[in-house]
Amino acid sequence: MISFRLKTLPLSLSAIFVGNALAFWQQQFNLLIMVLSLITASLLQILSNLANDYGDAIKGNDNTNLDAHTRGIQLGLITLKQLKVALWINTILCILSGFSLLILACNTLYQLAIFLLLGALSIIAAITYTIGNKPYGYIGLGDLSVLVFFGLVGVIGSYYLQTKSLSILIFLPAVGCGLLSVAVLNINNLRDIDNDRRNHKRTLVVIMGKNMGRIYHLSLLLLALCLLSLFAYYYLRTLWGGLFILTLPLFIQHIHAVFQFQSTKEATPLLLQMIKLALLTNLLYCLGIILS
Repeated sequence: MISFRLKTLPLSLSAIFVGNALAFWQQQFNLLIMVLSLITASLLQILSNLANDYGDAIKGNDNTNLDAHTRGIQLGLITLKQLKVALWINTILCILSGFSLLILACNTLYQLAIFLLLGALSIIAAITYTIGNKPYGYIGLGDLSVLVFFGLVGVIGSYYLQTKSLSILIFLPAVGCGLLSVAVLNINNLRDIDNDRRNHKRTLVVIMGKNMGRIYHLSLLLLALCLLSLFAYYYLRTLWGGLFILTLPLFIQHIHAVFQFQSTKEATPLLLQMIKLALLTNLLYCLGIILS
């Protein structure tokens, strides 16, 4: 269960909640579609976590980073062979859950084909983050992948499955939600910068350096809050739409801590803090959308 890293599930679930809240706002909502979307997103997140553990274990990336990670394979709770079997089982579950969702939600073969392609790309992206000869997580593309799959695909995809329509307006909360997830990854990369550099894992933080990584983190959060605010101000037009602003003091406290920490041990609690902040912000945003 440690390798599943269930604490990271809020990242994928938040995008689905936001997309479905937006569909509810448009008065087009099916509970079963949302439930299957949540199950599929959870399985994809777990697949990504398992693949990350497997890829890093093969490359030895986490062997010298025991302060930051308590992963099953490091603790001897699971072998590489068992982890590989878990990857295959989870991939099959992703396919079954995703296909069930699409059969229920898609009205045309064109819609089915598009979402089958997106589903396949999501699975490939989850696996190739750290696995393969040229994993994209090792060349600074992890942030872009998180923005795409935890923001654009998660929010817009779940919105479309409910409404069967697209609106350019939805890109504002979709990107905002995605940037909050990127901020979670950035904290992880800030914490692991020294270990990643030693193991030739060129994350964006390794490329730009720790100080710029802190500034980048601030920029991610500011832009996310601005995009969420723009949509709420121009399209929700109620006080409820600004509910998520209640998290602002927590963001200020978090940013202060990000600019102050020095050691890996000090950074580790900030990762869980950022996950909770992203979840709370998105849930309050969903509530504001529904009440609007």
